[in-house]
Amino acid sequence: MRIVVTGASGLIGSALVPALHGDGHTVTTLVRRTPRTGGEIQWDPAAGRLDPAALAGTDAVVHLAGAGIGDRRWTDDYKRLLRDSRIAGTDLLARTLATLTPPPQAFLSGSAVGWYGTSAGGDAGPLDENAPAGAGFLARLVEDWEAAATPAREAGIRVVTLRTGVVLSRHGGSLGRQLPLFRLGLGGRLGSGRQWLSWISCTDHVAALRLLLADDSVAGPVNLVAPEPVTNAAFTAALASALHRPAFAAVPRLALRAALGEFADEGVLASQRLAPAVLTAAGFRFTHPDIDTALRAILTDGA
Repeated sequence: MRIVVTGASGLIGSALVPALHGDGHTVTTLVRRTPRTGGEIQWDPAAGRLDPAALAGTDAVVHLAGAGIGDRRWTDDYKRLLRDSRIAGTDLLARTLATLTPPPQAFLSGSAVGWYGTSAGGDAGPLDENAPAGAGFLARLVEDWEAAATPAREAGIRVVTLRTGVVLSRHGGSLGRQLPLFRLGLGGRLGSGRQWLSWISCTDHVAALRLLLADDSVAGPVNLVAPEPVTNAAFTAALASALHRPAFAAVPRLALRAALGEFADEGVLASQRLAPAVLTAAGFRFTHPDIDTALRAILTDGA
């Protein structure tokens, strides 16, 4: 297949592109800078610029681009960037793909578990993809983000919205930011530690994307999360154990709010206990189904 990927330089994209090449696919990446190779196409989501002719013959698109949710404190300007970098790009791609003849077979469009709000699942058990949208900034953002893919769906393209949990990799993301502190024995739970974390290893995320590209029976929202979510306290204990370091510290909720602002409640203190129901029904087999297996693999071979 000829597959177009956005966000190819990000945590997931940088692992996905070589995997797709290894599968024998032809991969083209969309970049905002001037292209450096024949495998790159320039686009400008903010300005609404994307040449439809450059996408002719595309079989599938994997759209991963967007400003990092936890990269900076949430000022009003950064919240606007979080929305614009997701919704404008998705809308531009969806509308452009809808004009192609023939259209691509599949559009895998980025999304997030933020759809479910800041208190999802819990003691009642994990939620699947049928759960309604929650409340809060991220929930509204994700709802609008998924809606932006509508033109592609209406054109008959199979649209999969990738409700991604916390992606674990030592090369970046949440775990990459925590590792230096934990290695020094300065790690600890966040707030009460009772909040649920729906996570997935980067290796499993990439494998799931490969399955979703190949399985034309799957459409709609898909929770990209491992089958065994954990509380923050359990994650903290597992990471400390994997590193053979203590983790007795605890960061109070008020300190997190002072340091991170709104992202504290919407991000690190949010509780989301979710199930990968669609992936499981599609026969996906997780390499890292539990947190201990995942952390051992990540810390030994970078999975």
